[in-house]
Amino acid sequence: MVAAEGHIMRKYKNLLVRFVDLNKTILGENLVGVYLHGSFVMGCFNAGKSDLDLLIVVEDLIPEDVKKKYMDMVVSLNKEAPAKGIELSIVKKSVCNPFVYPTPFELHFSIAHLDWYKNNPKDYVQKMKGADKDLAAHVMIINHRGKVLYGQEIKEVFGEVSKQDYFDSIWFDIEGAQEDILDNTMYVTLNLARVLAYQKDNLILSKKEGGEWGLANLPVKYYPIIITALEEYASGNAFQYNMKLAVEYAEYMLREIKNIK
Repeated sequence: MVAAEGHIMRKYKNLLVRFVDLNKTILGENLVGVYLHGSFVMGCFNAGKSDLDLLIVVEDLIPEDVKKKYMDMVVSLNKEAPAKGIELSIVKKSVCNPFVYPTPFELHFSIAHLDWYKNNPKDYVQKMKGADKDLAAHVMIINHRGKVLYGQEIKEVFGEVSKQDYFDSIWFDIEGAQEDILDNTMYVTLNLARVLAYQKDNLILSKKEGGEWGLANLPVKYYPIIITALEEYASGNAFQYNMKLAVEYAEYMLREIKNIK
């Protein structure tokens, strides 16, 4: 089992090396750095449940023809990515320090948008830009636990994300938890725990660490939900939940988070 896990990690590390090399080729001198965040750097990567989370920083705007080449590269490499694929955003260095919130981005990709790009790449490269509240959470993780794959050091590129902006970012992700937990029970269960851990103890945690924090700090009645979510996250297999308890858990967690807010 350990040997198999080691092989899987080497596979994705090699994929990241190729990703960096292609970024350097396509973006050239415009490239400031490539930064890895998420489960791969937080010790809880699971090829069956995780994605590769990347933030790319550039100096200047990217022409549409370069965006097209870049997206063709990403879509090609995404075929070799873990179950949830590659998720990335490209941002200009000027919005990183001082940190701008909501954060403007030049390009974004996740498998949720794969069909859009395949069906109409010109439309995609023209319209896939804007501002994204999620980037505050990504930069906070990069500042605390991220890894430089290429380019300038984290402290040279990213400014501090204020507590207000970070909380607004993570609240945006969980405010619909009472409904969302019905369809994405594992993710919402662990995510609620790590948000409350930040509110109470100022901790920047992975989903796995959030669940472990929950077992040490939340009422015992919710342990079955948290334990099942942790088991599903670790195994990559689907598990059955007590959905009545899950909804009650979501309601409880949102009240707790709001009370501290």
